[in-house]
Amino acid sequence: MRFPILTATVALAALSLAACGQGGGSPAGQGAAPKGGAQGQVWAAGSSTVFPFATRVAETVARTTGGAPAKVESLGTGGGIKLFCGGAGRNFPDVANASRRMKKSEWEACQANGVTDILEVKIGYDGIVIANAKNAPTFHLTREQIYRALAAEVPQGSGFATNTAATWSAVAPGLPNERIVAYGPPPTSGTRDAFVELAMEKGAEKVPAMAALKSSDEEAFKQRAHTLRKDGAWIDAGENDNVIVQTLEKTPNAVGVFGYSFLENNMDKVKAADIEGVSPTLENISTGKYPLSRSLYIYVKRANIGVTPGLKEFVDGFLSEAAVGRGGYLLQRGLIPLPADELTAQRDAAKALTPMTAPAS
Repeated sequence: MRFPILTATVALAALSLAACGQGGGSPAGQGAAPKGGAQGQVWAAGSSTVFPFATRVAETVARTTGGAPAKVESLGTGGGIKLFCGGAGRNFPDVANASRRMKKSEWEACQANGVTDILEVKIGYDGIVIANAKNAPTFHLTREQIYRALAAEVPQGSGFATNTAATWSAVAPGLPNERIVAYGPPPTSGTRDAFVELAMEKGAEKVPAMAALKSSDEEAFKQRAHTLRKDGAWIDAGENDNVIVQTLEKTPNAVGVFGYSFLENNMDKVKAADIEGVSPTLENISTGKYPLSRSLYIYVKRANIGVTPGLKEFVDGFLSEAAVGRGGYLLQRGLIPLPADELTAQRDAAKALTPMTAPAS
């Protein structure tokens, strides 16, 4: 089930050329750069979780500086990074929005296509929630139970068998006697990547047979732990997390997997399960106490700063006091801010235009 790509077009300011050299040239120490973005406008694409934050930054920059329109697209983290890494010219985004870190294979694809100096900017934190309708039963889950409910295959005897658990109560006594139906993001989504790593993989490690498999063959372990059911228990619901929220209202026996910001903005419609006794709250996510916490990023083509009008303002907007300071407008949208020392480090790195190094994996 797929839904249309979300696109937001808003005004952005012309770049302050004094920050990066005169005449719209590339940053100091760089050669001439091809004009980035969509016909000279800021273009950001990627994560559906980062999408509402990116559109809010773009709207604010436009309102305060009156610049040219910017385009923000929700393609999923994988889709956004793939497009970002496709090349360095007008036909490729200036920014990739991501709800996970860039992978080594993606970084290598960027390098191969001439996208060499990439800025990695951590903008805040988010938690992955498992939610259902307000009037539905309340879930208290462990990561092992999530794995046992949603994995395509589970250990049986001396091998593995197709997962046939039909209800949550069949997974573990005390869970609701509701049919297992989970609406979640597709494989291109960073939320999906984080969910299988933080929930499915960590849950699988609690199962003795899977722990043994990890010790003997980690790749086989990951493949089994990351493979979700295809029998209707897990349903890919597209990149629009708001659609999942709407579906839960109409399907109270189902659960949905999405980012914390969508929970916070829909508290009147849905509620979240606690995971191993910890609720997804701003404090629990920012401290890492909530088991399904993750970091959010934007990736930026360094060569396009000083070339694509408004790009530096767009990047700086994510780290501005107005956005992430006390009562900041991104916090009001559900972004969980970086601690003060991390925020200072990110601001310093962004100001210095320090390129990222190759990811470890």
